[in-house]
Amino acid sequence: MAQLSETSTAAFFLPEVVTQIPWGHNILLMERVKDLSARLWYVRQSFVQGWGRDTLALQIKNAAYVRQGGAVTNFQKTLPSVHSNLAQQLLKDLYLFDFLTLEEPFHERELETGLIRHIEKFLLELGRGFAFVGRQYRLEVSDREFYLDLLFYHLHLRCFVVVDLKKGDFKPEYAGKMNFYCSVVDDQLRHQHDLPTLGLILCQTKDRILAEYALRDIHKPIGVADYELTRALPRELASSLPSIEDIESELMESMKEEG
Repeated sequence: MAQLSETSTAAFFLPEVVTQIPWGHNILLMERVKDLSARLWYVRQSFVQGWGRDTLALQIKNAAYVRQGGAVTNFQKTLPSVHSNLAQQLLKDLYLFDFLTLEEPFHERELETGLIRHIEKFLLELGRGFAFVGRQYRLEVSDREFYLDLLFYHLHLRCFVVVDLKKGDFKPEYAGKMNFYCSVVDDQLRHQHDLPTLGLILCQTKDRILAEYALRDIHKPIGVADYELTRALPRELASSLPSIEDIESELMESMKEEG
């Protein structure tokens, strides 16, 4: 019944909102998005975030609607109710960094450098409202220095957002470290009328149950989400590509012929 109600509501408002975006966007949505609720979401996001047609097509391809709002967070316990739902919708369950070309093994600093090098695409994946403040942002506490991987300010929520990049699986101790970072930012950077600083821990994989336990008694608003680099090639395409050994062998043969 809840789903029927949601679909009916989407169908009711759809004619009104489709006029807010170009007709080419509407044609694209009608061709590729059959679910009315999902289509309405893409319409609203196109209008609010100013997506062009190519960007909209990319967001549909990357299933932005499905990924939105799925991160593990403690926002309901740590933020006023009027803001917790909005903050939840800002964070995705999975962030796609397929504009990067990192190969295993790589270091967290390489990931950070790559994201900054492609800051426009990174901000597009984060969503509208994120303003970049700094990389390796320095904090000083009790004569000791600490550095935040990435620091943003969200223009709509009016709060700082600390992003901590982690390679591999989520570990419970990451939550305590982020809680510390958020406390320091709140004390040293937060403006009088800002919301509490949000923390976002990005890992390659996360265990939702482990993350929920880690955040349960944390007092600062923190979310945990996955990130994914360039997606694996389809098996039939991958099998058609030459291996490193094939390439080396061909180069050796070429050098022999030239010699």
